Amino acid sequence: MWNLENLRVTGNYMGSVPISGMVTESRVKYGGTVCHTVALDNPITVFGAVRDRVILDNWEVEKIYEC
Repeated sequence: MWNLENLRVTGNYMGSVPISGMVTESRVKYGGTVCHTVALDNPITVFGAVRDRVILDNWEVEKIYEC
């Protein structure tokens, strides 16, 4: 299952920043890999910028919670 829209996930943004939130969009990138736009439960600061949404590659998703 590659489409995770409207599901809650946890994962590691950029491979090391733990996040959790709701997937608002899943899409196939050029080259065939999948990525997900995640609206975060709690904003994070990365490289000095506060982010309330991130894009996770499919391999960065750790757990999927069905609502």
